Parts: sequence; structure tokens; C-alpha cells
Amino acid sequence: MGGVVQMHFTTVDYVIFALLLVASTGIGLFHAFSGGRQRTTQEFLMADRSMSCLPVSLSLLATFQSAVAILGAPSEVYTFGTQYWFLGCSYFLGLLIPAHVFIPVFYRLRLSSALQYLELRFNKTVRICGTVTFIFQMVIYMGVVLYAPALALNAVTGIDLWGAVLAMGLVCTLYTALGGLKAVIWTDVFQTVVMFAGQLAVIVVGANQAGGIAEVWRKATNGSRIAGLDLNPDPLERHTFWTLGVGGVFLMLALYGVNQAQVQRYLSSRTEKEAIMSCYIVFPCQQIVLCLGCMMGLVMFARYGEDSPLDKGFVKSNDQMVLYFVMDVFKDLPGLAGLFVACLFSGALSTISSAFNSLATVTMEDLIKPHFPNMTEAKATLLSKGLALVYGLVCLAMAYVASIMGSVLQAAFSIFGMVGGPLLGLFCLGLFFPWANSTGALVGLVAGLAMAFWIGIGSFLLRMSEANAMGALNATNLPLFDNMTTAVMTPLVSATTAKPRPTGVEALYSLSYMWYSAHNSAVVVVVGLLVSLLTGPMKEKDLMPGTVFPVMGTLLFFLPERYREKLCCVTPLPNPHKAKERKTLPYQRAKKDGNKAAQCKEDTVTEDKETESDRAQTEQEDLEIRMALPSCQLTTHMVQETAL
Repeated sequence: MGGVVQMHFTTVDYVIFALLLVASTGIGLFHAFSGGRQRTTQEFLMADRSMSCLPVSLSLLATFQSAVAILGAPSEVYTFGTQYWFLGCSYFLGLLIPAHVFIPVFYRLRLSSALQYLELRFNKTVRICGTVTFIFQMVIYMGVVLYAPALALNAVTGIDLWGAVLAMGLVCTLYTALGGLKAVIWTDVFQTVVMFAGQLAVIVVGANQAGGIAEVWRKATNGSRIAGLDLNPDPLERHTFWTLGVGGVFLMLALYGVNQAQVQRYLSSRTEKEAIMSCYIVFPCQQIVLCLGCMMGLVMFARYGEDSPLDKGFVKSNDQMVLYFVMDVFKDLPGLAGLFVACLFSGALSTISSAFNSLATVTMEDLIKPHFPNMTEAKATLLSKGLALVYGLVCLAMAYVASIMGSVLQAAFSIFGMVGGPLLGLFCLGLFFPWANSTGALVGLVAGLAMAFWIGIGSFLLRMSEANAMGALNATNLPLFDNMTTAVMTPLVSATTAKPRPTGVEALYSLSYMWYSAHNSAVVVVVGLLVSLLTGPMKEKDLMPGTVFPVMGTLLFFLPERYREKLCCVTPLPNPHKAKERKTLPYQRAKKDGNKAAQCKEDTVTEDKETESDRAQTEQEDLEIRMALPSCQLTTHMVQETAL
């Protein structure tokens, strides 16, 4: 073992870590000075809608696999065993539903921001409320995800804390502000490869030092770390098959279905089919990542057994234990520790850069453009880059705030998680329930957020009081990430003691964090539907075509058509491949060029690039629509085009 003394990087480790930062910056600079040189908002924010499915899928994976997850999964498995492995069961529906429900709706509407959907489906007020909620969520999260791995690195290796924070923050800000979404996606691809390499190196070397994989498995089995299928339906149990496999589906939907950071990647795909394929490619990659995290935890157990570095006082908290283990395993192999730290910071960089870009997008598309419709493309692009830069500086400021918040770090993570569920509920309310109106959406969102904060803060205070009563836990040992419900899925927890089942309000506070997203989104939907029915449900003719996924029509197939019409369950999701349906869709957007000349383009999804004759035919079809529509409908049609 490495002993009590603090471990240190070798020169080779520093070089490998520096190479990661240089390579990430280089990718950003390359995209800043190549291609269209990020001169349009379409290129800067949406990668010119030109990405293929492989880089998009790896970028989706990298955004999900944050530094906290890399530190968290092995600690979770080391402490509690492999029950966490069953989270992989939730990936199937958690990616299948976004692929075949959310992506078709968002892609066919040709949105730049997922939150634009809320205005098309409800109204501008709902969209602004959703935007403000999302910005609050991501700003809180950015600083913590930047600070947490730097703090762990500083505690174990002595690397300067603020040097690491500034290096990461500035590099990330630079390549995001210069290279746009295309740079973010390609750096994510590079960082994903580094993450895989770092985790694999730890597993291979660690297992070899422990006597091989068979010996690791034998020690884990003898130590009761290989968990069976726990079918306990109790929602207060932290991890069972139901909390992980079913509750986890809602966590995945909140992340992969409606989170702007992920939706923006779908919308940057060349075609709808490639966007869907990116979801399918992510599925096996996520299973591999989950297996790597769990295997790393088992290798840790094979090395230390029940006698953990935390118990010996070598580290102060669980999130530092993985780094201690890595430095211990690689102490005689210079360079490999640097590779793992590069892996760790790759996770942080990919998550933060996604946050910068998605925040710049929603701020530009949802808060600025609607008030300045005549802004030139050049000014809009420059402002978008400025926004990415500003959010980068805000991230560094939030990292400083996180450093002085101490145990409130957990509260910051919980806030990020608590917002994900209500936002998921808001989108589900619009997508699946045609009669939901804007009043119901607003009241539902407020109710969902109120419930989320009530449970989250109550849960936090309950644990604090229990810790004080026991006198055995202090603020640094509280579970930092226990109530996360979206992007970070791996809570770092301290050992728990047996206690009687809570009742009343305490039972609500003791709800497993894996059910938070399902519970909070359900509150939004139920309250939203009740308020909508009381204030006058929407009628089908008032709905923007293509904003409702016809799931209710499928579920209520047994009802006579006249009843389904009353419930707005008849209209199918339009198919832009069919010319007859295409003519009825308001999926055209007035696209401004640098000279402010409006160029109308039919945003149809095609498998191949349109030829010149196809474009001419599309323009002719649009002209026919305009000629055929009465003046009042034509005005509505043009307003919808502009809104889109």
C-alpha cells in the first residue's frame, strides 16, 4: 500500500495530463479556423446540422459520463456491491423512448433549442419559465462538476487545486467559445477514448496485481460484494431492481429525452435516422462504461477488502478513495496515473463544455432572438460566442462558490437533480396529453418544482439531523451526491446503519433518490392535467401540428373515433417523407442571411442530400400552399413559419 504520505505525480504524468488539455484546445482551434469558421449561429450552435451518428453518440456518452460518475461508480460498488449494476436495465427503455418519441418530434420541428418546443406547444410564458429553470439547473451544476474532481485530485496528489480548476475552466471555455458545437462534439469523441483507456488501464493493472480477474471475483464473492436480484418493491430502499431498473428509466428520460445538452446533439445530426441511430449506438457503450465502473470497484475491493483507505484515514471522503486507489496501483508505473487523471478530467471537460454550449443556445434562441428578430447573422454569431465565454467565466465563479459552500455541495447537486424531473414532466405533459393547456403546464411546473425542493431539502435536513444525533458523521462525510436525478447517476455514500422504517413525512424524505425523477415528473403531469381540465382543455384544432406524439390514440384504440376526437387522440404524428403530409406542415423557417434577405427553406428530412430539382419542386409545393390557402390561414401559416 501507498501509506499515509501524500502521493505525487511524476513528470511523465504531468506531460500526459498536459497533452489532454493541449489536444482539446487544438480541436477547438481547428474548427474555429476551418470549414465555415463558425460564422453563422447554425454552424456555431448546431454544427450546421451536419454530424454523423458515431461522433454524436460518443458525445452523448461523454456528456453522461461526468467526472463525478467516474469517481462514484467504483466507490458505490466497493461499499455496497454490484446491485448498482442493474441500472443497466434502465438504459434500454431510457434510450428507446427518446429515439422513437422525443427525437422524431424535436427533429421534425427543426428546433435549435428543446425549449422552443414549449412555446410551439403552449405559449411564450411556459417557454421562458422552462428556459430559466434549465439555466438555473446548469449554472449550479457547472461549478460543482468542475470543483469536485479538482478537490479530490488536490487531496490525494497535492496538485494545486485552483491551478487545476483554472486550467480546466479556461481550456474548456476557449474551445467551446471558438469552435462551437462541432468542436464540443469532436473533443467529446477524443475525451471518450481517453476515458475508456484510463479506466481499462486501472482494471488491467489492478486485477493483475490482485492475482487476476478470477481472484478478484473470488474475493468479491467471499466479501458479499456480488449482489443478486433484489425484487423488494419498497420505494424507500436505496437500490433494488425496481429503483434502478424502473426508476432509472425516468432518470434516463430526463437526461436523454429533454435535456438541452443532449437534444442539441440529436438536432445537429444530418438526418432524423442518424439521430435515432446515435441513441442505439450509445446503448452498448453505456453498458461497457457501467461494467468498467463496476469492475473497478471490485478490483478495489480485491486490493483493500473491508479495510478501506477511508477507514484508515488515508482519505477524508469516498470521492477521494478512487484516486487514492489509482495512485496506489500505479505508483511504480509512471504515466498511467496521469492517464487516469486525464480520463477523469475528460469527463469533467465533456460535461462542462456541453453545459456551456447548451446554455449559450437556450439564452440566444429563447431569451435574446425573440426580442431582436432583425439581428444580423454576424451579430447573432458573435453574441453566441460571447455567451459561451461568459458562461465559462460564470462556471469558474461557481467553482469558487462551491469551494466555500462546504457540505452544501450536496445541496447543489440535489438542486440540479431536482430540476430534471419537473422539466421531464413538463415535456411529457405537452407531448402525450393533447388537452393539456398552458395554464396547466405553468401550474404543473411550479407544483413539480415545489414538491422536488420540499423533498430534496427535507431529505438533506433529515440526514443532517441524523448525523448530528449519531455524532459519527461530519459534513465532509455526508453523501455528497445522494439525491441526483439526471446527469450524475452515481451517488457517493457513506456506510448506512440499520434503522426503523420511517413513517409520515419522513417516509417521503427517505424516498430513494432513483425515484425522484419519476415522482416529480408525475406531479407535474397530474397537476397539469387537473388544472387543464378545470380551466378548459385545449382542442385539437388549436394545437400546432406535430407537437403532440399520438400515444394516447394508440392506448385508447378501443374507444369509438368520436370519443377519441374529443380527447384529441386522432391526429397522427406527421411524416415529413410523404409529400401529401408535408404540404400541411408549418415546418418552414424564415432563415436570415447576412443581408437580412429571408430565404425560405423546406426543412424536410431526407436520407440523401437534395438535388437541385428536388429543391425546385419543394419551392413549387410551397407556392401551391400559399396560393391555395385563404388569406386568414395564409397569415397564420406565415406567422408559424416566423415563429419556427
